[in-house]
Amino acid sequence: MILENLSSRVRTGVAALALATATVAAPAPVHANDLLVAPTRVVLNGSRGTEVILNNIGTEEATYRISLELRRMTPDGGLEEVEIPNEIEESALAMIRYAPRRVVLPPNQPQAIRIGVRAPEGLVDGEYRVHMLFRAIPRPRPAASEAESAGEGFQIRLIPVYGVTIPIIVRHGNLTATAAIANPRIVEEDGVRAVAFDMSRQGERSVYGEVTVTRPGVDVPIARARGVAVYPEITGRTVILPVSEEFQGALAGPVRIQYREPDSSGGGLIAETEAVLR
Repeated sequence: MILENLSSRVRTGVAALALATATVAAPAPVHANDLLVAPTRVVLNGSRGTEVILNNIGTEEATYRISLELRRMTPDGGLEEVEIPNEIEESALAMIRYAPRRVVLPPNQPQAIRIGVRAPEGLVDGEYRVHMLFRAIPRPRPAASEAESAGEGFQIRLIPVYGVTIPIIVRHGNLTATAAIANPRIVEEDGVRAVAFDMSRQGERSVYGEVTVTRPGVDVPIARARGVAVYPEITGRTVILPVSEEFQGALAGPVRIQYREPDSSGGGLIAETEAVLR
């Protein structure tokens, strides 16, 4: 399932502004290993800053490094690392301020990461985005363990590094965006059926929300996904939604697909279509 790719991106492994006054943040936390992060998405519509809360939900003290990185959305909804930033991406990196950049958290101890914006004079209207990475720093291996393995010959010991990334979005100017849904269809992979469709976007900013696929006369959605985004660097993407097991055998037929803003942003309808799945 694709969240934002369809939600805030959770990675396991190594290198796995009108400038007004409002801050919009998705409330649901996300976690990787023993790190809990909330909110999972931050939108700054002004020079006032905000906070992201980290919480160590493990049983041991842990150290985390916080950094910024650039990612671009691909037509399949994925997020790829940026090797050569463009002017908008360089501006996004330059205007974001945050602290601290390294934290040590005892078990069940929260820590606020303060985030601010310093927009330069003459900033061009638009949406600017960075992704904030919270990466666990592995604990040092005890010296006794190193000594015990010294006589066992050459060894390679891989230590997993866990991380969470969340988007930090700055909107400058009176930005608008619309979206549309087209070409709903049934797709199948490894014997599992899903609903796919093409989502297009027009305007100066991203769109973000929840998608539901419903059948006439059926109260329970046959598919649902939160955190579906289309960022400004693309005009459209493919969305694929896994279907509930109870509907796998009878998926063809009429459906309604709705794309709505998150409840925290009012829940307004962004796009809607009715179609017959085949």
